[in-house]
Amino acid sequence: MQKKYKIDVILVLLFLLFVGFGWLNIFSTTYTDSFTLSANYGRQLVWICISGITALFLILLNSQFFRNMTVPFYIITLVLVGLAAFVGKKTNGASSWLMVGGFGIQPAEFGKYATCMLLARYLSDSKTHIAVTKQLWPAIAIICVPILLIILQNDVGSAIPFVFLVLVLYREGLTGWVLTIGFTLIVLLILSILIPQWIIILLITAVFGWIYWKQHKHRKYRAGIITAYCIAVLYAVCVHGLYEHALKDYQKARIEVVLGLNHDTKGIGYNVNQSKIAIGSGGLFGQGFMKGTQTTMNFVPEQSTDFIFCTIGEEWGFIGSAILLLLYAWLIYRIINRSEMQRDPFIRIYGYCISCIFFSHLMINIGMTLGLLPVIGIPLPFISYGGSSLIAYTCMLFTYISLDSKANSW
Repeated sequence: MQKKYKIDVILVLLFLLFVGFGWLNIFSTTYTDSFTLSANYGRQLVWICISGITALFLILLNSQFFRNMTVPFYIITLVLVGLAAFVGKKTNGASSWLMVGGFGIQPAEFGKYATCMLLARYLSDSKTHIAVTKQLWPAIAIICVPILLIILQNDVGSAIPFVFLVLVLYREGLTGWVLTIGFTLIVLLILSILIPQWIIILLITAVFGWIYWKQHKHRKYRAGIITAYCIAVLYAVCVHGLYEHALKDYQKARIEVVLGLNHDTKGIGYNVNQSKIAIGSGGLFGQGFMKGTQTTMNFVPEQSTDFIFCTIGEEWGFIGSAILLLLYAWLIYRIINRSEMQRDPFIRIYGYCISCIFFSHLMINIGMTLGLLPVIGIPLPFISYGGSSLIAYTCMLFTYISLDSKANSW
């Protein structure tokens, strides 16, 4: 008897809603006088068709195929990411694109998909708890290798979503202390930029001095506290040095705009300022499709790619933006919820991996359009213009839909 598969119709419908709504907003920002496939909206329509074919192909594949291809696909994407770092086309200072027959491919986007696959394969095959050091380091390496290669491309923004995969390790048994330490390091990083270095060292000394005084009766903690203090001071000094001497002027300027140290609304802060104006002008219900003044008059640069959320805010208003965010929340929640019901750990872990990637892109993209985070060039999943990102996100989602449907076949 031929098997029937329970394809998650809701996830498919959410995908169609996102790409359809995304295309409408790309059309609104780039349409002029006549329809043409050479415009961004025309090219995006082609990419949507290719993504649809890709989705159908993935659904038809056997579950074992995905498991068998994890290592080869990961290696191939690493090679492509490395090639882009050395021979790729430079765009905005980053050599992250490979040109193939007149088309540009961004291997880093597919690197996220490959990393999710291999991380899920490794963690599901591990026989012991991930909190064990011997099991943890290979998982860290799987995440960090593409990050290092992408940094070589001078494209730090595309590397940040990989860091969110640490949350998957936490779900699989990693101690909560790691997240606490990570949060502390982020706070120290921000403080190292905001206030003078000597004050940071004084604060660290005061905090660890208090901890040492509270724990002075427990000799076994003394060496650990002193070691942690030395590491914290060294970290603060290194962060300050890297910020002052390693970052380029435009990178420091973007960070300073977000932290309120620089209010340059005509220079480096122009994009963010215009984006906030566009979102604010949308009001509660928006100005209407193709009626946004910031959008139609092209006041916001990159408004069909990285800053497409400001188009949504201006034309569809607070209500439209809120509905979009609710749909994203529904997508991520549904993937996580269904992942928790999986008997196969590979599918469960892979579901968590892609949820982390989607969440990171959503948070960073909207954060930078609202001026809450630095502008680092992160697209909004399924919405922003771009072939590489759309196909990569389609592969992530429909690989999960395919695996989920076979796991729940009857």
